Amino acid sequence: MAALAANDVILFQGDSITDCGRNYHEALNLGVGYPYFIAAELGRRYPELNLTFHNRGISGNRVVDLERRWEEDCLALNPTVVSIYIGINDTWRRYDNNDPTSAEQYYAGYRRLITSTLDRLDAKLVLVEPFVLPVPEDRKGWREDLDPKIAAVRELAQEFKAAYVPLDGLFAQASMKTGPAYWAGDGVHPSAAGHSLIAKAWLEAVGVRAR
Repeated sequence: MAALAANDVILFQGDSITDCGRNYHEALNLGVGYPYFIAAELGRRYPELNLTFHNRGISGNRVVDLERRWEEDCLALNPTVVSIYIGINDTWRRYDNNDPTSAEQYYAGYRRLITSTLDRLDAKLVLVEPFVLPVPEDRKGWREDLDPKIAAVRELAQEFKAAYVPLDGLFAQASMKTGPAYWAGDGVHPSAAGHSLIAKAWLEAVGVRAR
């Protein structure tokens, strides 16, 4: 992905991990998770770029939900950088509500999001892979459903030459030092440290190195 440019409009899309308590009544509110951390770091480093940030994550969303609101919550905002982080609910609903999304459905819906974006906008893409950690113990069983979805995101990132954020491996690696609950107490929703890990990985994916 090319470096960020002056006047870029950066959109974060996803589920509760992206939402992270944002105020829906304030258009520029970023919540308290990784979008906020990223905006803070980029704003500190590059005030001359006049970057704009939008968070349109909504708790509980799956790929199908993003498709339903993509016109209003993506295309109408005219972003120049579109960050998509979706997938854990496409797995979770299989286990808590008997409402599965197959890897094929997930891939097809995700691909439609990308193609509709590139058809309408001159935007750069950042694809963030979903992750799950083995806390509580039942999360281990989710891997058979989530792993093919992670593979789908990787395939799409390669096809569309998107910046890619490999979270599943990064969270697994970080957990070797501390245990997984430190990074996500329920295996899904990151702690403050977990959000910082996502922000660092996102910035590196777009070519912004830590300093």
